[in-house]
Amino acid sequence: MKNLFLIYAFCLFFSCKKETKQIVELSCGQCQFGLTSQKGCDLAVRIEGKAYFVDGASINDFGDAHDKDSGFCEVVRKAEISGELHGDRFEVSSVKMLD
Repeated sequence: MKNLFLIYAFCLFFSCKKETKQIVELSCGQCQFGLTSQKGCDLAVRIEGKAYFVDGASINDFGDAHDKDSGFCEVVRKAEISGELHGDRFEVSSVKMLD
C-alpha cells in the first residue's frame, strides 16, 4: 500500500504543469528582437537576453502594434507573464502589462 501511494505521488508530481511567473520584455519579435524565423509582426518575449515567439497571445491583444508610443513594433514593454518554454517558443497563459 505504501508503494502504491509513492507511485501515485510521483506520477502526480510529474504531471503538474511547470509554469513560471516572471517579469520579461515583450515586443514584436521581428521589429524589436530581430527574429527572422517567421514573416510579419508577431509577439515575442525576451527572457535573460534570448527572444522567443509567443503562443497563446497575439501582438494586437494589447492595442495597435504600430502605435508610435506603445505599440510592440515601436517599443519594448515590460510585462509579468506566466507560461512555459517549449523549445524555441513560449506558451503564455497570462500576461499583465507593467507599463
